[in-house]
Amino acid sequence: MPFPESTFFKCLRMRNPSYKSSSSVSIGVTLRYAGVCLTMAAVSACSSDTDEPDRAAEVEARLQTVIQKYDVRAVDPTTLGAPSIDDPLSQLGKKLFFSKALSGDQDTACASCHHPSLGGGDDLSLPIGVDAVDPDLLGPGRRHQSSAEHWDGGPTVPRNSPTVFNFILYEKTVFHDGRIEVVADGIRTPNSSFGTADPHAGESLAAAQARFPVTSAEEMRGFHFAANEGDDARLLLGARLRGEDGELDQVAVDNWAAEFAAVYGAETQPVVSYQRVAAAIAAYENSQLFIDNPWFRYLNGDRHELSLSAKRGAILFNTPAADGGAGCTSCHSGPAMTDESFHVLAMPQIGRGKGDDENLRGDHGRYRESHLPEDKYAFRTPSLLNVSETGPYSHAGAYADLESVVRHHLDPLNALENYDIRQLDGEGIQSESLMYTAEESILQLETLRAEDKSKLPQVQLDDGQVADLIAFLQALTDPCVQDRDCVSKWIPGPEDTDPDQLRLVAKDRDGELL
Repeated sequence: MPFPESTFFKCLRMRNPSYKSSSSVSIGVTLRYAGVCLTMAAVSACSSDTDEPDRAAEVEARLQTVIQKYDVRAVDPTTLGAPSIDDPLSQLGKKLFFSKALSGDQDTACASCHHPSLGGGDDLSLPIGVDAVDPDLLGPGRRHQSSAEHWDGGPTVPRNSPTVFNFILYEKTVFHDGRIEVVADGIRTPNSSFGTADPHAGESLAAAQARFPVTSAEEMRGFHFAANEGDDARLLLGARLRGEDGELDQVAVDNWAAEFAAVYGAETQPVVSYQRVAAAIAAYENSQLFIDNPWFRYLNGDRHELSLSAKRGAILFNTPAADGGAGCTSCHSGPAMTDESFHVLAMPQIGRGKGDDENLRGDHGRYRESHLPEDKYAFRTPSLLNVSETGPYSHAGAYADLESVVRHHLDPLNALENYDIRQLDGEGIQSESLMYTAEESILQLETLRAEDKSKLPQVQLDDGQVADLIAFLQALTDPCVQDRDCVSKWIPGPEDTDPDQLRLVAKDRDGELL
């Protein structure tokens, strides 16, 4: 429900009596900090030209001008070196991605939070990893066992599951806080100090990322074996897949050695290692290239792919705010539509958080890694490719639909004041940090704006322009990701061997197979 009245918002209205709910930024933003109301002038936004003719030919001409002026380009798949899902290593990775053997208690797979039928995520605001009531039920309806460790009736993982679709397009950073990132001499991970390469990271960002969900107690490791969060867990999982006795329960059926030998050969021992597990999962993830969307087809010459509304939205999206546009490319730049950097948007903070702020339910985002004051509450810019299928949106999955998250970008203060958690489909989502973090993150955003350190544009869009922008965002989705038959190549089927009989065969809350 909307926030109750607080000193923060009372102060806002007292200093700005003309403030009212709208999709535009306020001219003056009043903030409470340490009991003092501070007024910071916000930049007055430029209205778009509402008299611009709507005729299709003129809109087309304007869009072509924008594309040429700002060098707007589609992803060129020939430059990526993406593996095929049919490659033996990708096929091995697919089987591992869907195997619960990679979780400590054999109840969770990578696909439990990143399923191809759910946009490469889990269709939840916040994930429930281990100890689900029904481990095979994904998406809305997935619940945490009341007898499990740290049960509180809500989701257990503190950040939204980002899609793994188009993982190969990321060149700099992984995770909402960038705790895996490319540095001068390699890839830095949580196992190495900030700015320092991890010698065991692997050959790609995807391989580095695949090393860490298995070490998180809430995501996959579980709470019932004593391995720490680092290499001990990976070593034990490697031993499990090799059929060796160890601290972890062994799988009842184990044919992984034959699967790995078919890809790597049997000469190098051990045939099965977690380093190879991560490499195979990386190949599988990097094969998930879904970029055949209407916008890219339009950019590549098919002028019939976009609706008139989507073309107007494309003009708004790709035109800087200083030139009368929405300025979205200040962060969502390049063919992948992300600068892979970190920005403060003052998104609602829900869920368990990361132990930050006074109530320990906050999440300081990139600041947790960099310790730079300007990074407090900053999170990585996500790619917008396939965005219609990758909600809920924000680092904590606070918004259920595109319109809500777009309107938050336009007016974070108003969006926070009127935020209603009931829009989300999930049980027991924690909201203790909503009010406190709203005030602190808005203060941070306005401080950065006053210091000219924020890239979030301050623009006014009317309802028609918001609708146009959403039409454009919907044109960024590859139809394949909306088609179960099309994504079935990335989901194990009856024709695929099941090396341990622990395959996740996922279903939705209605019992339908995903």
